[in-house]
Parts: sequence; C-alpha cells; structure tokens
Amino acid sequence: MGKLIYLDNAATTQVKEEVLQEMLPYFRTNFSNPSAVYSFAQEGKKAVDKARGQAADLIGAKREEIYFTAGGSESDNWALKATAEAYKSKGKHIITSKIEHHAILHTCEYLEKNGYEITYLNVDEAGKIKIEELKAAIRKDTILISIMAANNEIGTIEPLAEIGKIAHENGILFHTDAVQAYGHIPIDVDEMNIDMLSASGHKLGGPKGIGLLYIRKGVKIGSFIHGGAQEKNRRAGTHNTPGIVGLGKAAELAKFNLKDVSDYEIKLRDHLIERVLKEIPYSRLNGHRTDRLPGNANFCFRFIEGESMLILLDQLGICASSGSACTSGSLDPSHVLLAIGLPHEIAHGSLRISLSEATTLEDIDFVVDELKKIVEHLRSMSPLYEDFTKSSQ
Repeated sequence: MGKLIYLDNAATTQVKEEVLQEMLPYFRTNFSNPSAVYSFAQEGKKAVDKARGQAADLIGAKREEIYFTAGGSESDNWALKATAEAYKSKGKHIITSKIEHHAILHTCEYLEKNGYEITYLNVDEAGKIKIEELKAAIRKDTILISIMAANNEIGTIEPLAEIGKIAHENGILFHTDAVQAYGHIPIDVDEMNIDMLSASGHKLGGPKGIGLLYIRKGVKIGSFIHGGAQEKNRRAGTHNTPGIVGLGKAAELAKFNLKDVSDYEIKLRDHLIERVLKEIPYSRLNGHRTDRLPGNANFCFRFIEGESMLILLDQLGICASSGSACTSGSLDPSHVLLAIGLPHEIAHGSLRISLSEATTLEDIDFVVDELKKIVEHLRSMSPLYEDFTKSSQ
C-alpha cells in the first residue's frame, strides 16, 4: 500500500500540530491538578480557563457557560437526562428527529422506558426536519427540543435559528448536537436561541476524549456525573488538562480559519460530487445539495453493497466509511438513509467521504478514478445488476 488518503474526517480528525504543541507541557511540566490550592496548580487552572474562553468564543457563548466533558456522547446524555429530571414537573415530552446520532436516540429510548414521551420528527428527502411538523408536535408538556446541527452521515445542515425561535416562543428549551458542526460552520448560540450545545474535540483537529456542553445561563439542569466540585459542581472528575487545552486551541484555530477552510473544502466537495454523479451511472447524492457540511459527500450506488466498496478502497490506502450498519455486524442499513426514504437495497450501497484542509484535488481525482473501477467490478458480479441491464435492453 502506498500513500494513505484519509477521507473519514467525520469519524475523527488528525490532531493539528499547533494543538499538540499546546498540549504537551500539561503532560509532564505543568502536570498539576488544576483544582489544587497550591501555586504550582495555578498554571493548569489558567490553561483550563483560557481554553474555556476559546471554546466559548467559537459559538458566541460566555466563558462561564462552557462545561467540559469526556466527549459528545456524554454531553448529549447530560443534556437530555438532566433536562428530563429537572423539568419533569412541567412535563415529560421531548421532541427530536429520526436522523439523530445514536447518542441522542438511545438516550431517548432510555427516557421512554422511564416514563417520558418522545416525538421523533420525520425529515424530507434531503434530511431536513419539517418545520410545520415540529410546530404541530409541540404540546403543553413539551420540555425540550433536541435537533442536531448537521447530520453526521449525510451532512445536511438543519435550520437551527428557525428551530430555536419556535422553541423559545413556546417556552421550550432547545438543545443541539453540534458534534459535526462545531468548528466547521458558523454557529451563534444567541442568534439561534440555543440553550444547550454538544461538541467534541476530535472532530476539529483536537484530541479524543474531550468534549463540552454549552449550557445557557439560567438553564436549571443538574449534574450528570457526581463525586466532586469541578465545573462549578456540575461535572465531577479531575480535569483532563491536556485535552481541555487541546480542545481550546482547536476551537481558536477553527474560528480564525473557518471561512478559508470552508471555502476550500466546498470547492473539493463539489468537484467530487460532480465527478461521481456524472461519471458513475446509477449513483445518487444523499443529503441536501448545498445546505450541507463543507467536507461531507455521501453517495449511494445501486446494485452493490457498501462494505465491499470499503474493503476495496482500503486495499488502495483510501479510508472512507459506509452508512450501512452492516460494517458493525448488523444487516440493517443506516437509519438516516431509511429516514430520507431510500429503500433497503439502495441504502446498503452507501459511501461517506469526508474531507479536511489536508485533502488535495489530486486525492479526490485519484479516489474517483479508482471508485469508478470498483463500482464497475462489483456490479459485474451482481446478479441484480445483470438482470437490470437485461431488462433495460
């Protein structure tokens, strides 16, 4: 295998060099517990406070509204479970969508087992929620609307400002899972009326194992992890100082470079989409054509199965992913692709390609050239494709 072409940045990103250099001193030189009272600990405390401000600035939040967690899944769990507990006297109804990440969907299933009612909104064929359906789902006992900022599989960006306005007009809290969007598209928590927001460091060039939950001042939710007074008594556990510093630096870099990186990734993404749709027959783009994450392209190829594509791409040193859950041992295709109306047999042939600023035009062209060969090869072994071509003659 020659050059590695990494096109799975929606799964995780490489830690940026500037981020790594910022983190290193807090493993050995400034290794203190930031919660300690002696002077040696003050350097770590200052670093955590600085990172809190950097993370807040990226979304127009206040420093004191940022709470560090172990990642996006913890943040999602905290937002939903703590809200359910804190506001249960008002009601036990929550609204979300059918295409959320499993950190939201499985938490909602847990809450349903504990007496809460969940409304799962449909989405259109591009993956956007239906605003009129959202309005119709609101009840007197609705306490929370949780809709992701952008979908992790198909990249579609949801209308956050419109959702937030509707939530606040009805006195309902609004949470968004922004794990894929944080640092990739502009987000302003005040303009969008966002009350809680989940993010994760490793999706924007930061380290794994660190995330955050933005909680608007005045939102009365309690702790999710108990056992210490860290994070203003809201999230127990010794601070992961290197991780926090890394997340802060990654957020700072993302804010500074957001437009340039976005413009670059969109240019490559659109080139990729245009070539695939033009040059590979019976292919389709999943998700909204323009209202999508800058680096996301998700395709379905009829008459083949996604896992086979991944294996053949991997043999060429190309890292991508499939929306099909069969890659994790299930025969069921992606719940997201089914929610946008794809039949099972087409949803199984999905491929997600997610770019970064390190991706080159040469990378894209090489991948498309090889993908054309792979699709043709797999279809040549497909009895379904053979039957289709015969019936089309």
